[in-house]
Amino acid sequence: MEKQQKTGAVRPASAPARALHPIDSSKLMPPRSTARIVARERLLEQLLEARRRRCIVLKGPAGWGKTTVLLSWRQKLISFGFDVAWLTLTQDDNDLTRFLDYLLASLAYLSPEIVRDASLLEGSGIDREGVERTVVTLVRGIASHPREVVLVLDDLHTLTDTTIHEALQWLLDYAPANLHLVLASRSTVPLSLARLRSQELALELDLRDLRFTPEESEQFLKAQLGDIDARDARLLHDLSDGWIAGLQLLSVGRKKGKAAIQSPVQLRDTEAFASFFESEVLSRLSAEDVELLLHMAVCNRFCASLCAALSGRPEHDAVTLLARLESDNLFLIPIDSDDPETWYRLHPLLRENLLKHFESRSEEERRSVHARAWVWFREHDHLDEAVRHAVAGGEAEAATRLVEHRMETLYAQGDLRVLLELIRQLPAEQVRRHIGLRLLQARMHIYAREFAACIECVEQLERDIPHDHREDRFHLALVRALLAIQRDDTDSALALLPELIDPPEGADAASVGGSINLRSWLCMHRGDYEEARRIQVERPALTINGAPLLGTPGGVLQGRCLIGLSYAMQGRMNQAERVYREVLHEAERGGKACAESMYMAIALLGEVLYEMNDVAAAHKLLADRIDTLERISIPDSVLRVIEVLWKAEWRIGNRLESGAYMERLEEYATKLGLDRLLAHSLNWQFLWSLLQGERADAEARLERLNALDARHPHAEDSALKEIYLLAESCRVRWQASQGDLKGAARRLERLIERSEGTGRQLGTARLLMLGAVFDRQLGQPDAARAKVIEVLRCGHRLGLLRSLLDIHPAAASLIEEVTRGEALDPVLAFYVERLLATQPVPATEQAPAPADPRTRKPLTASVEPLKEREMEILHLLAQALPNKKIARTLGLSPETVKWHLSHIYSKLGVSSRDEAVARMRDMETGLED
Repeated sequence: MEKQQKTGAVRPASAPARALHPIDSSKLMPPRSTARIVARERLLEQLLEARRRRCIVLKGPAGWGKTTVLLSWRQKLISFGFDVAWLTLTQDDNDLTRFLDYLLASLAYLSPEIVRDASLLEGSGIDREGVERTVVTLVRGIASHPREVVLVLDDLHTLTDTTIHEALQWLLDYAPANLHLVLASRSTVPLSLARLRSQELALELDLRDLRFTPEESEQFLKAQLGDIDARDARLLHDLSDGWIAGLQLLSVGRKKGKAAIQSPVQLRDTEAFASFFESEVLSRLSAEDVELLLHMAVCNRFCASLCAALSGRPEHDAVTLLARLESDNLFLIPIDSDDPETWYRLHPLLRENLLKHFESRSEEERRSVHARAWVWFREHDHLDEAVRHAVAGGEAEAATRLVEHRMETLYAQGDLRVLLELIRQLPAEQVRRHIGLRLLQARMHIYAREFAACIECVEQLERDIPHDHREDRFHLALVRALLAIQRDDTDSALALLPELIDPPEGADAASVGGSINLRSWLCMHRGDYEEARRIQVERPALTINGAPLLGTPGGVLQGRCLIGLSYAMQGRMNQAERVYREVLHEAERGGKACAESMYMAIALLGEVLYEMNDVAAAHKLLADRIDTLERISIPDSVLRVIEVLWKAEWRIGNRLESGAYMERLEEYATKLGLDRLLAHSLNWQFLWSLLQGERADAEARLERLNALDARHPHAEDSALKEIYLLAESCRVRWQASQGDLKGAARRLERLIERSEGTGRQLGTARLLMLGAVFDRQLGQPDAARAKVIEVLRCGHRLGLLRSLLDIHPAAASLIEEVTRGEALDPVLAFYVERLLATQPVPATEQAPAPADPRTRKPLTASVEPLKEREMEILHLLAQALPNKKIARTLGLSPETVKWHLSHIYSKLGVSSRDEAVARMRDMETGLED
């Protein structure tokens, strides 16, 4: 219970403080309240009344009590059942990547679930679209949290990067009802609050509100000094003008002098504060204590043992000084922390003053202090601060070696952002001299989909790594193969296979595991599924620091996902489902280190669920995760996810949603230059148009697919052979739709032979089912029956349901016709019952599914009116435009369009594009009536 009082929420065991390194966890904890503070009832009442507003701003110079009043308010909020996340910002955070790290870490202290998806997106790139996706995903995570969330950003003025301001503006604009953003700043907040002001969703407090009243000044002075004459209290109030820091310093000076004020000095600004502090406080401390204060100021935070290490004095002396400074209320701020030691920060005003003194010391002396700090932080495993002080202390080479030494462990733990932050702090010339760090940077470029930057890194490494350095050459081959897979270039990846088969003795476990998984993946794309599984079954037990390598692309969970994928590619869905569910169970327990494996299992499991006719479960599993999956998954996973979603939407009659997913895949494939995925999108769009009777659109898509096929005439031995199979399948259907059934059937027979040669039994079974439909249409019932029976036996063996029914609207009726009265063995008869029990509705006859009557709003004035921008988006939606085209039309970002759509759905009481458009037409019809 005590922990809850301090942090606002008990942090689950699955999110230990260790997981936040090198995040400075003290910045995620509010300063500790002291007993001698004035109850700001006037301010607290305002803040409590505004606790459900979207944004609260406290603006005022240093020392006016912004943080102190927020601490008191925080305690009240916790008692009301609010969760409060806290982040104290510094100039070190004035970098978009670092700021996002800390923002997510602060909310993770409330619940890791809030930031799980956003953390994965944030780690995969910080381009403008990527940042907005991260914010939108974070907003969804906050919206799913069961309680009100207050996010306090203290010292916002330290952030001047405009990209950070843009990210904060998105957070403010997209915030769900349960998020309340609190901003404390010395300067004007760089965000647009006009809309929130007009909606009375913002509270702004400034110097006039923060200034002590005479009565509050007197209460404060009595708490500091005991009894004080009312006249003296009023005089001190006038001298400080109600400035709390000035009042505090005057009281310290009075306490030290033990006398009435003789020569009053006005303390109303930072310059007066610095002068008075030096003459009335520092001058009364011993030289040793002043020296220790200067050393404290060098560190963002400090504890007694660190102070002792910095000064070379016994720890007892540091404990004594800290206790005295805290007792005297001398601008020492205790910080709540999980660490057994008590941590402190200096008040910003005092620290700024002390750092000016420190900067006047010789460079040798300054470096010596930083060097001692680097040693202490390194020994206590605070990597971020260790590296920062090492670089400042002239120990950049030692810091680089430390990062390189910890690289494998951090990578295996899933701390990719941590690694990037550590490397960012190192001088560029140091990184250039260390091949291991450069290889890591190349991997991070792949993870962030920065392919051009990765290619540049790889080309430089090719020149710089000697050919006889087997270990570095192996790691480089692995990076090149990973890049090839992300670019869907299996030919290039296969060419690297000989270099990956025999890892050198010194190769790290994560790289060895990565090479094993790459070999499995490549075997699958050659159609050698047994070999792909054998590689995984015979993989050695890989460990890092004694722990099994489970997560990351080289871990055993990723390898087991590939075993499942090999079954799915063959069409053996029953086996695939069992593998995926086991992986998902273990990955969920493994935390962030297993996040990539978890999402890969989710993506692949969705395909299996759809195949088993559990359409609703597949849609639920994938729909809310599509942004994350698209951002972090390999192209094969993205392909499967989007295919399931478009088919699921089609099945329930959501034509617009279905078409939007097809176009989404086209945009994804075009952006990354993935011809195979583009072929799949064009194939689906062709079928969609043909089923809709839109023959001109179907023909246009077929022409594009033919052109794509012509670009890859010799792709028999790579994954690009799918382009030919897809194009030929569309040509078969087009020929049949033109009335040339015999020609189409002959062409289909040749395609079936080609498909059988790939070993993909699923694709062959689907084509056989289509051939049976053609046979029946040609009046060849015996041939149709033979194919149907063969398909049923294959389908039963592989566990297929939807694949056989989705191939053609007439598939179900043909199966029923062939098996009616047929003497099937009991097992096959049971399979047919299951198959037909799915009751498929021919796609050409489906009607949009109505919204749930329990949630759909009636067509009355109770429907919240749509704003002008929302109506513009809704009308464009009715034209079947996807998000990106709507965005281009209105000059918005795609993420902003998504945000507007979620509000439109909520206001109309619907859950899809199709229902929203139908709802709009109902309303417009009602207005006409």
